[in-house]
Amino acid sequence: MEVQQAIEPDPELETQRILLASSNHDIVTLRALLRAGSANVQDPDTGFTPLHAAVAACEPDSEDAAPAEAPAPTINGHVNGDSRLEDPNAHEDQAAILEAAKETMRLLLMNGAIWNDLDRNNETPACLALRLGLSELYEIMVDAGVRAEMLLSRMNEGWELLGDEDEDDEEADEEGEDDSESVPGLQANGGRQQEQNSKVDGDGELQVMPVEGASTASIVDASNPDVNSEDYLQSDLSFQRDRILDSDGNGVMMAWETDIMKRTADLLVPREGLRILNLGHGMGIIDNFFQQKLPSAHHIIEAHPKVVERMKKDGWHEKSGVTVHEGKWQDVVPRLIEEGITFDAIYFDTFAEDYKALRNFFTEHIIGLLDESGKWSFFNGLGADRQVCYDVYTKVVEMDALEVGFDTVWEAIKVPNLEESGEWKDVRRRYWVLKEYKLPISTYFG
Repeated sequence: MEVQQAIEPDPELETQRILLASSNHDIVTLRALLRAGSANVQDPDTGFTPLHAAVAACEPDSEDAAPAEAPAPTINGHVNGDSRLEDPNAHEDQAAILEAAKETMRLLLMNGAIWNDLDRNNETPACLALRLGLSELYEIMVDAGVRAEMLLSRMNEGWELLGDEDEDDEEADEEGEDDSESVPGLQANGGRQQEQNSKVDGDGELQVMPVEGASTASIVDASNPDVNSEDYLQSDLSFQRDRILDSDGNGVMMAWETDIMKRTADLLVPREGLRILNLGHGMGIIDNFFQQKLPSAHHIIEAHPKVVERMKKDGWHEKSGVTVHEGKWQDVVPRLIEEGITFDAIYFDTFAEDYKALRNFFTEHIIGLLDESGKWSFFNGLGADRQVCYDVYTKVVEMDALEVGFDTVWEAIKVPNLEESGEWKDVRRRYWVLKEYKLPISTYFG
């Protein structure tokens, strides 16, 4: 009697079945396929994931859209049976498609679909939804990104705690270091660097999985490795009329930020005679605006020796009411707290630090520095090389700040096209590509 061997499923065929079910918003079939299959498969040609497929299926057929320049045929001034006119049932049909897509996307996310995978067009599912004008689907992806980043943050904290407990166990300590270092962080300073897109699937497993052949600049740019704080502080700086560049040509601060800094200063310091703390002097743009407010005290923390040297040359150390603290904020701030020095306005704008540093500042230190009626802010450039990342990280910051007792309001500021104006000429990395800046102002809740 012959023993029949089990036929192994064809992985490529299974991938196409999952993608097709996602595109068709076929919940029953998709749920069955995901019992043994993955929500993170990708089409080898387009790089589409099931999430991409679910979103793309909502795009109207091009033949259904009438060219804007082609007028409808008329007789005696009246439209005559134009087949391109909107079907009265079109809105209902589109609404049904969107509802099916939302249900499909939620099922995929529940089964571990990664929110920020890139296709071969260098688009995440959210980028695709945004381009197609599908705002409801875009918001689903933003919320998924927020959940993933919040989970990563908590996982990272857990790894650190485990590392502390296992200090005496060399092997465990080394493993803890490896795990911690593998977690991509959000680049702060206000994100004058690109963030690395961290990916968490439904099982809480961290992944970074660029598509072969797709652009992965927003995930890992091997030719432009991220600047870290220690390297930056040891690097030489180039001071130009409208910018500061580090030795690798990365923009440390640029003049296009002036309008943002002015508005920030106006909101943080609404009247004269207040006490101000600024972390990160850079070109001195916001510190000059702060000086126009005639503060009663103006403290500046600056870590880079070259910037400090420039500050001395420009006379900042001799300005009345100005105190310059040379060194890293992590060393200076505890001393200020110990001395009982408090402020009415605090601004955080360091360079080459990840989001973890910013979060540590406002969760662990601000309460010892900020007056009960004071305000604080930061340069909000987190994830500013991609709209969905910016929207995700804006929500993450707001939630983290709320968790420690701060209410945050946002003011939108239009940003001109920096590419057209030549702002990025000779700059290695464009740390801002968006049309709008979200300016945060945080105060104690209640």
